[in-house]
Amino acid sequence: MNLYVAQGCQVLFVLGFAPLLKGVMERYRARLAARHGPPIWQPYRDLWKWLHKETVRSHHSSAVSEWAPVVYFIAPILVTMLIPVLTSFPLPFAWMGDMLGGGMVLAGGGLALLFAALDSGSVYPALGVSRIRLIATFTEPLSLLLVFVAASAAKATIPFVVNQTFASRLWFASPAHLLIVVGWFLLLIAEAGRIPIDNPSTSQELSMIDPSRTFESSGPDLALYEWGGWMKFLVLSVILSNVLATPWGLATSPAVGAVVLAALAVALKVTVLGLVLVSIEAGFAKLRLIRNVDFLMAAIVIAALGGLVSNL
Repeated sequence: MNLYVAQGCQVLFVLGFAPLLKGVMERYRARLAARHGPPIWQPYRDLWKWLHKETVRSHHSSAVSEWAPVVYFIAPILVTMLIPVLTSFPLPFAWMGDMLGGGMVLAGGGLALLFAALDSGSVYPALGVSRIRLIATFTEPLSLLLVFVAASAAKATIPFVVNQTFASRLWFASPAHLLIVVGWFLLLIAEAGRIPIDNPSTSQELSMIDPSRTFESSGPDLALYEWGGWMKFLVLSVILSNVLATPWGLATSPAVGAVVLAALAVALKVTVLGLVLVSIEAGFAKLRLIRNVDFLMAAIVIAALGGLVSNL
């Protein structure tokens, strides 16, 4: 298989598997609550429905609302080209940016969504944006700290190099490695808007945080926002599983069979991670907004300890 074809397979994997992961997690969440739940294919049906509906925008909106869905949708795809999704060897676009650059791309997509939410002129998206920026005050330093700590522990910033460095060591060979994994898991909860930070399935306008950004969106705009959000969660989960926690099971050659087996292995790892996350959510309630600061400060302390240990 050509390296550019392998690069395309990574993108197709993220595009195609992200809705399925969302469906599996929602079905499992319903089962834990003793409900039947929607089929795991429901996200694909929702995308089909939204893509075939008309887009309705506020009369007060500007061009920001037109390009923001595309930017938010493309951001996780760009990061997919930088990280080891299916292969343990670098692909042609792997050298375009490091872990810090990938984080800036995802942050840029989120910033475009925030601008679009404010551009709608509605009060509920604006309320959600103010809450999100409060949380981001702590998640952005946390993400930077984790990137620097991982780079210090692996002596590299390119995700493929970090993957190979951690894969060559014993599993959780150092306390710093364990602290990095725990810190990134807590960051994943906050960035994906999961319980206890936020409830992604809430329908209460005044309690929405992450879903409030798309409160005024419809049609293809909503499809791009939702699909982009699912891909963002998958990308962050892939970084946790393939780069930090379990950096093995990836294809070591561009052979078709190796890439297919890697896709199955990564799908299994990310699905298990998602089910663990849902299981943890089932035992917690959503935190009050002011209590989110305590959760994020604990994550920052864990990341700082990882940095301290890695330099001892």
